[in-house]
Amino acid sequence: MLKLTVSLLLFAGSLQTAMAQGKFQWKEATAGGYTYRYVTDDPMKARFYTLKNGLTVILSVNKKEPRIQTLIGTRAGSNNDPKDHTGLAHYLEHLLFKGTQQYGSLDWAKEKPYIDQIENLYDKYNKTTDPAARKAVYHQIDSVSGIAAKYAIANEYDKMMTGMGAQGTNAHTWVEETIYEEDIPSNAIDKYLTVQAERFRDPVFRLFHTELEAVYEEKNRGLDNDGRKVYETLLAALFPTHNYGQQSTIGTVEHLKNPNLKAIRDFYNTYYVPNNMAIVMAGDFDPDYVIKTIDQQFGYMKAKPVKEYKPAPEAPFKAPVVKEVFGPDAESIDIAFRLPGALDTQSSLVLGVLTSILQNGKAGLLDLNINKQQKALSAGVQVLGLKDYSAMILSGKAKQGQTLDDVKSLLLGQLDILKKGAFDESLVKAIVNNAKLSELQGLESNNNRATSIMDAFIKSRAANWAHDVSYVDDMGKVTKKQIVDYANKYFANNFVVVYKRKGEDKNIEKVEKPAITPVEVNREAQSAFLQKVAAIPATAVKPQWLDYEKDIQTAPVGNTNMMYVQNKDNGLFRLYYRFDMGSWNNKKLGLAAQYLQFLGTDKYTSEQISKEFYNIACNFSVSASTENTTIVISGLQENFDKAVSLFEHVLANCKPNEEALAALKGRLQKSRADAKLNKGAIMKGVVNYAMYGANNPFNNQLSQADLDGITAAELTGMLHELPSYKHTIIYYGPQPLATAAADVKKLHTLPASFKEIPAAVKFTKTTQTANQVLFADYDMVQTEVNWVGNGAVYDPANTGVISLFNAYFGGGMGSIVFQTIRESKALAYSTYAMFASPDKKGERYSQFAYVGSQADKMNDAIKGMNDLLNDIPRSDKALQTAKESMKQDIETERITNDGIIFSYLAAQKLGLSTDIRKQVYESIDKMNFDDVKKFHDTNIAHKPYMYCIVASGKKVNIDDLKKIGPVKTLSLEEIFGY
Repeated sequence: MLKLTVSLLLFAGSLQTAMAQGKFQWKEATAGGYTYRYVTDDPMKARFYTLKNGLTVILSVNKKEPRIQTLIGTRAGSNNDPKDHTGLAHYLEHLLFKGTQQYGSLDWAKEKPYIDQIENLYDKYNKTTDPAARKAVYHQIDSVSGIAAKYAIANEYDKMMTGMGAQGTNAHTWVEETIYEEDIPSNAIDKYLTVQAERFRDPVFRLFHTELEAVYEEKNRGLDNDGRKVYETLLAALFPTHNYGQQSTIGTVEHLKNPNLKAIRDFYNTYYVPNNMAIVMAGDFDPDYVIKTIDQQFGYMKAKPVKEYKPAPEAPFKAPVVKEVFGPDAESIDIAFRLPGALDTQSSLVLGVLTSILQNGKAGLLDLNINKQQKALSAGVQVLGLKDYSAMILSGKAKQGQTLDDVKSLLLGQLDILKKGAFDESLVKAIVNNAKLSELQGLESNNNRATSIMDAFIKSRAANWAHDVSYVDDMGKVTKKQIVDYANKYFANNFVVVYKRKGEDKNIEKVEKPAITPVEVNREAQSAFLQKVAAIPATAVKPQWLDYEKDIQTAPVGNTNMMYVQNKDNGLFRLYYRFDMGSWNNKKLGLAAQYLQFLGTDKYTSEQISKEFYNIACNFSVSASTENTTIVISGLQENFDKAVSLFEHVLANCKPNEEALAALKGRLQKSRADAKLNKGAIMKGVVNYAMYGANNPFNNQLSQADLDGITAAELTGMLHELPSYKHTIIYYGPQPLATAAADVKKLHTLPASFKEIPAAVKFTKTTQTANQVLFADYDMVQTEVNWVGNGAVYDPANTGVISLFNAYFGGGMGSIVFQTIRESKALAYSTYAMFASPDKKGERYSQFAYVGSQADKMNDAIKGMNDLLNDIPRSDKALQTAKESMKQDIETERITNDGIIFSYLAAQKLGLSTDIRKQVYESIDKMNFDDVKKFHDTNIAHKPYMYCIVASGKKVNIDDLKKIGPVKTLSLEEIFGY
């Protein structure tokens, strides 16, 4: 997987500062025979160890649930790729899932000669230029790979991780890093470390040519993603010298076509050494035991010098650099400034405060001057914080009748305000308070903890962790002068601007489909190593069931009830008003909810309301889903009364604003038009059409006439009367029940009796009687196919077998579908299948399957999936792994906080009064393959399906689609309802 996202650096651990002092001091301690360093008052209580071989180990204990987020990272990414083998680090990431001499092989001695032969053939292929000769060499590669695969056990790594209860098995490669990710049960530490130590000991690059094809498909997916193309174009222009911009993480098409296994091996030997790697774990464990075990398992690794990538400095920009990207998706603009890297602690600190002044969701310059006033469709700022350089990126989309240059002027205008210092310095205090709120929220997540720590290691900042820990405190010391000086120093005509235009991309070159013969996956095979790992003792974790009557308390508030769970961890609260009505009751509710953020009252302007909430580190939101409308007020409990009082005032006293409504309507029309340009939105609409027919939840939209006719008074009237409809109050926070109920009763005005909720429109799932194809034409490289079928009415007694079927058949890298479609036949990068349960009693199940492949593989991909849908292969070993995984997941799952209440509400909607996980758990050991096959044969096999296909009409043959069933080409109006 590639990590190509640009992330906003808001969490305290993701930046370091130059002001660590006072209470944040490095200390040294010894426990369990190991010395570690730590920073005083670190909320993560992270322990930093360096083993004798140079391996960094960083541990953060969090006892919230019996699970551990683990990351193993190396400081090697696309920066380190050889110039003639870009994409190599990413290839290697994929190959480190393929096993070693000890696992992934039936007989390594017999497999090895073929692996060596394949390596030599790829070396020959890499050096061959004649097309006919290349084809002949590839035919040899395919032939020998087929023989080698007879000795391989596909996905044995995933089988081991799934069997021990791991979740989120994945990895990603980016410019400076490759990181391997697992979320494991706390009782699986020994198993996990045994597998990982072996994984990095001596990896074998088996099943390479089918995995290579998966990377080809990943490349093609990127070619269909306009956002990724913009990102890569922006980096290339921003860094004309540095590998950040000059070496694509996934690699060029030319290099993808010419891989070299020897070069990949050299890369592994060079960078995957202990002094260049870190193991990070955050969760429920004994750190003394963990560090001792890591030392024992990874002590074999030998340190060696690693040549750090040292680029020539980038020359300053003397004028704006302008680029254009073309594609079918909506237009946008990005403006990027190149700034000092993450190791410049003072720059990182000032930049963190500066970007929060620009945008913080409520009271920033972009929030108030552009988004709140609806001067553009949207505007935002992001920071890309890398080791050598950072980048600040301003982004925007144009509203109707507006050009991208208009948006550009608006965005750059906010920088002019910064340079002049025309902002309130007191905003810094509010930024600090909100950063503290984010920090508290972030500590609840093991993933946040581990990711922040690993980020520091990758950017060589782990030694300065004290600066990261003190980041929030140090934000408050940043002065207005520092911000103004920074803006004037770095923000001039020295930017890169990328215009995303709508139009045909004439430069796309897809990776051509090679001739691949399906290979063996040996589902039933198990290595001796897997059996050894499975035999490692693990103390059972006892599952915890919810008892809704005990775990949720209630108290009367006026003529309704308040549901309550106490927050015993910190000083944060969340208060909900939950209405059993949504857009199916009134299509205008969603628009009214959006409208509220632009309205003022007799006391406050809209801008003042945003500032007030930001100043007290609290938030509110109003959202309307199909069947519910939910109001959420959240933040620091110390400001509970202020936040709730202010929201109640806003809701009761918001005033009609015709200008704001006109702007909102215009932006909504542009958003609706943009949605028609997005292939993901199109596919979602086609799938809804397949499930429900021409009138469905997706196209249940306001018509243009409806939209034109809505008045400001009508929407504000809906908002004013919202509390007069029956609703449930939910409180999660530190206050005792009686106090919380009294506070809510005091602040939340309720009517003497509730109004009757308007009747909801009903949507009924269709019954398929024959195969049919729903086709939507879109300019894209890949073809995406969804199978949709509707089944029987929900029956809770089926929950266990459905869960097992999904785990065995279509979910995860060890599933039958993934192994067959991707691992054996190399037909797709992404593929899955699932039998989906409804969320409401009396509703029907639905069956889904998906393949995304090159257009020239579509027929093979459809046949491959149909074969599986009609005839489920038997693998008792895979079934046992799925059962073990289910048990581990349930045993270690902890539904906590306000999640307890929402679990109850979801159960209630299904007609359940108890925690159904208990029923599922008790059924697992009783189920066998016959149960799964019976379910498959009854509900999946030889059923008619709606084939939802989004593809380019120029790349697929409609006659091929007609062989499946009658073809209906859907117009965008049919799909979207407007």
